[in-house]
Amino acid sequence: MRIVLDGMGGDNAPAEIVKGAVKASEEIDDEIIIVGREDLIRKELKNNKYKGEGITVVDASETITMHDSPVKAIREKKDSSLVKGLNMVKDGEGDLFISAGNTGALIVGARLILGRIRGIDRPALASIYPNMETMEPCLLVDAGGSAESKAQNLLEYGLMGSIFMEKAWGRKNPKVGLVNLGEEESKGTSITKDAYQKLKHSNLNFVGNVEGRDIPKGACDVIVCDGFVGNVILKLTEGVAESIFKLVKKSITESFKAKIGGALIKGQLMKMKNDFDYEEYGGAPVLGVDAPVMKMHGSSTATAVRSAIIRGIPYAKENVVDTIRREMLDIEALEEDFE
Repeated sequence: MRIVLDGMGGDNAPAEIVKGAVKASEEIDDEIIIVGREDLIRKELKNNKYKGEGITVVDASETITMHDSPVKAIREKKDSSLVKGLNMVKDGEGDLFISAGNTGALIVGARLILGRIRGIDRPALASIYPNMETMEPCLLVDAGGSAESKAQNLLEYGLMGSIFMEKAWGRKNPKVGLVNLGEEESKGTSITKDAYQKLKHSNLNFVGNVEGRDIPKGACDVIVCDGFVGNVILKLTEGVAESIFKLVKKSITESFKAKIGGALIKGQLMKMKNDFDYEEYGGAPVLGVDAPVMKMHGSSTATAVRSAIIRGIPYAKENVVDTIRREMLDIEALEEDFE
């Protein structure tokens, strides 16, 4: 595998990007190609005392910042690390592209440069979501790729998410649920009710509507919703988890007895914190474009970069994109027969 890494994307680039790549290279035999300002990247490789042969550097003179207009940046900054990296994957010089850069630019760039899989109307940003009961992660699709979605898009999200979880995470026959304000089939907007019928009559393991309170309990393996709702779910969960840990920390430091109790459960608390830490999961796949692409959090540290690389390999190696492409052709054939 050849993993193409955006060396200039994110708040901590290139230092944490390179450090994470070095960590990952110690665990894998695959090639890592870091794209970006060659002088800066080689300086960081030297700082990390890297002397291996698993990391190569491709120079890119420009950088797309978080403040750049996505479409304008993709069209004008042709020698940016993001555009150059995507073109490398398009030209067969890489098998997977990973970036912590501008989310909008990454999604727009992936659509314009790599193109959409035939039959996919809107690519989606999928995010790993923690299951608070079994700690077996779920997949939230869409997590912010498109604020609005049609019923057909929601069906596509369920299909792509199901394939990703089965191929990349080894989840057999993953359960697919549709986020709604009630479990009943008749609940929701006209779009969610239409999507319910499409998902119900698909070949997916559709378990019906899922209410917000049941999402953290692992009601399904693939959580389907539009990008607006998905992003709210993610940010709300992050905020609640952060608040809970702050309250716990405050409670176990209020008295001598509390401190003793806190010391006894410190290991378990740290494990729980890691289960909620996005850095343990690395990145979010961009599903629906014609090659494997992953988006890391903008503030990713070396730990998140390392995790994204390790977690991203099955995404490319298990042919997730090819499987989605074949499934969409089958759906088109069924629709033509129905018509």
